[in-house]
Amino acid sequence: MGASRLSRWGPAVIHRDIQYTITATAEPDVWRWRFEIGGAVRSGTTQTRLAALAARRVQSKIDAVLKALASSSLERET
Repeated sequence: MGASRLSRWGPAVIHRDIQYTITATAEPDVWRWRFEIGGAVRSGTTQTRLAALAARRVQSKIDAVLKALASSSLERET
């Protein structure tokens, strides 16, 4: 993952060995997030007052992508 690309988004955080960023937007209670898995960059926004809840939502998205990738690789092996 290009750390220099993500650093423009703000401080990076790690969840399950995946680097992600969350930044506040100009709109109140809206957070922009971004992460990269397998060369594919995923980004979006989430609406919440709490930064910790925004982070948890991004972590859930990362978990879902990793689970989908794991199940698709298992299907290819069988």
